[in-house]
Amino acid sequence: MIIKHVELKAVAVKPNQYPPAGKKEIAFAGRSNVGKSSLINLLLNRKNLARVSGSPGKTRTINFYEINQEFRIVDLPGYGYAKVSKSMSDSWGPMMESYLGNRPDLLKVIQLVDIRHEPTAQDIQMYEWIRHFGLDGLVVATKADKVSRNEMNKNLTVIRKTLGLKEGDKVVPVSALKRTGVDQLMEQLDGLLGF
Repeated sequence: MIIKHVELKAVAVKPNQYPPAGKKEIAFAGRSNVGKSSLINLLLNRKNLARVSGSPGKTRTINFYEINQEFRIVDLPGYGYAKVSKSMSDSWGPMMESYLGNRPDLLKVIQLVDIRHEPTAQDIQMYEWIRHFGLDGLVVATKADKVSRNEMNKNLTVIRKTLGLKEGDKVVPVSALKRTGVDQLMEQLDGLLGF
């Protein structure tokens, strides 16, 4: 897939703010500091499309990016950041459930976890939620440049086991900094989109 055109289509907190259905969507979910914005920018070959912030918890909306006028990448709000206000934290669940449960063109939710750490209770809960909606099966292990090859293999096994991945489920190690693993992830996206 060659990315020629990217446009921020909608910034939403409610379904009536979503762009019209009719284009396939792949969503990205992860903890607030897992590197989601950096990965989206890398995938879309744009520097500052998804806002990368020094302070985690900045993505508090569902951001829809339309690619080549053919499909959408959806940046879901990060979870697990302690300094987000209680009201913001309480609104996160209904916002996510509404999107995950009612979006007809949503093909997959790609969950991001930090390769350096065992998935947290919130990572596990998120993956169970993704599984509940039938959108599981693809996990990206970010910050792969921060571990040795030996640690990487060991940590990928821990991620698979902790999240309860099935045999055919994929875990793709990626480093936005070193730009590694992106081709493998793009192959997965191409397969999902039928390109």
